[in-house]
Amino acid sequence: MAHLQIIKDLAVEAGQKIMEVYQLPDFSAVTETKHDQSPLTVADKAAHEVIVRGLTKHFPDIPVWSEEGRTLPYEERRHWERFWLVDPLDGTKEFLKRNGEFTVNIALIEGTRPVSGVIYVPVTGVLYFGERNAGAFTQLPGGEPRPIRVSGDTPERIAVGSRSHASPEEAAILREYRVTDHIAIGSSLKFCLIAEGKANFYYRSGPTMEWDTAAGQAIVEAAGGCVTGSNGDYLTYNKPSPLNSSFICTGFFSVRAQ
Repeated sequence: MAHLQIIKDLAVEAGQKIMEVYQLPDFSAVTETKHDQSPLTVADKAAHEVIVRGLTKHFPDIPVWSEEGRTLPYEERRHWERFWLVDPLDGTKEFLKRNGEFTVNIALIEGTRPVSGVIYVPVTGVLYFGERNAGAFTQLPGGEPRPIRVSGDTPERIAVGSRSHASPEEAAILREYRVTDHIAIGSSLKFCLIAEGKANFYYRSGPTMEWDTAAGQAIVEAAGGCVTGSNGDYLTYNKPSPLNSSFICTGFFSVRAQ
């Protein structure tokens, strides 16, 4: 897990850059609209620069794919055996709402699966991280890493969902899986709640990209849970299109080994 300390440090450094912008009294001068009409801030760009520069320095042989980097066509990345997948600021809408529910996400992909990931919460300073066959952990500022584990199936099935992307399809799935309670929270914090057993079900039908889910999937799977795509198999990465299918993330069932 030696590389995890490096990416934890990079996530924290990126989070500090994000907080410099977050503390500004007015976001209007530091926000623009991307081609897909989603917001982009100076904070996204600053975090991207910190992470990409650091990963390139420490791991020069491993390609980096970041949401805020240039578009990478499939022909350029199709033969990658491993790469870093980065969302420098996940939850920009939550950032602009100033509700604190945004994160820095860094994942290592091997083949088509995330094998390790870090999620950092800049407002609280809390880190979540995990690696295949090594477990998942959370770490408070100045504290030691604490192991975390999914809840398993419990009499009360608690779902976690988005503040900004809820859909009617999600409500139907929650009924199908007999969900008894619901927590709304932004960004990849939903995966973190699953990984530490505070919720045990998360369904997403709306569009997400690979960089939105990779770090969270790595942490949930390291904590004993799973993330399955619409075909019932593990959600996979480095596809021709980085758009994800709908998916289910739970702490109480697994899929067949691949």
